[in-house]
Amino acid sequence: MRKWGENDIPDLSGKRVLITGAASGIGFEAARALAQRGAEILAVDRNEQLGRTIADRIGASKADAKLEFRMLDLSRLQAVKDFAASLAAEGRPIDILVNNAGIQPISERRTSGDGFELTFAIGHLGHFTLTGLLLPLLNAAPAPRVVTVSSLVHGQGRFNWNDLQIERGYRAQRAYNQTKLANLLFAREFQRRIDQAGSNIKSIAVHPGVAQTSIGANRKQLGKFRLADHFISSILSVVMPYLGQPASAGALPTLYGATAPDAEGGGFYGPGGFGGMKGAPAPATIKPSGQDMAAAGKLWGITEELTGIRFQL
Repeated sequence: MRKWGENDIPDLSGKRVLITGAASGIGFEAARALAQRGAEILAVDRNEQLGRTIADRIGASKADAKLEFRMLDLSRLQAVKDFAASLAAEGRPIDILVNNAGIQPISERRTSGDGFELTFAIGHLGHFTLTGLLLPLLNAAPAPRVVTVSSLVHGQGRFNWNDLQIERGYRAQRAYNQTKLANLLFAREFQRRIDQAGSNIKSIAVHPGVAQTSIGANRKQLGKFRLADHFISSILSVVMPYLGQPASAGALPTLYGATAPDAEGGGFYGPGGFGGMKGAPAPATIKPSGQDMAAAGKLWGITEELTGIRFQL
């Protein structure tokens, strides 16, 4: 695959794109790049204060950018359902859905208002609910895509089916790894069901490699830091600038998955450089845990029970 960059994004005039976690990092850079190619952006984030500045920040480089911000806390399933209902009432097709939002948890286990482990609630359950409820709007678009952002660490993720909310032996990295594995398996199982139903949606998974974003700094908003949290933040502040690439580069796999004609449904894309940490988008290695389609199917069924959502393809 030749090197692919923002200049390869096609004209997106008339396309409507919804991006979660759009106020900063990968989500913001994806919103900026897609808006510059003419897409109408629906920027979604739980940080309302920062979200209200997205239009001005993108407008600095494209004065006529089409962008609207809407606040949404993905950890609250009823809020996701209400949000999706409001979009359904408007009836406007969605061409591209980017499931990007997520958190880097802290060492203290936190739960959502629904009682789910917070990392899993935001990254997986919230996105599953949102995607399922927006299917009518996606199916109304001529060539819809759903891009779900996973991570290099998906290979370290494991599911304890008897303790999916990690009530025993909680560790922040365990919660993060599990959620990112869930993201990848969701995208792959979604495509399997799409193919089975004969739908024309493309479900694509991506990862940003090692990108310099605010996800580490945002951990401070989640609660009181313990010694381990200060240690992790210190490591991130040293490692990320050295090994990581700018957020704009980390967003390229997302942009590739969202717009490139060659991006395949069921595919997984990330940086093509050493170790998948940096570089132009390329097919990414799926670790054994991400190839376990039996686990993907089981996770899907459990997620249906937890959220009450059934995909109508």
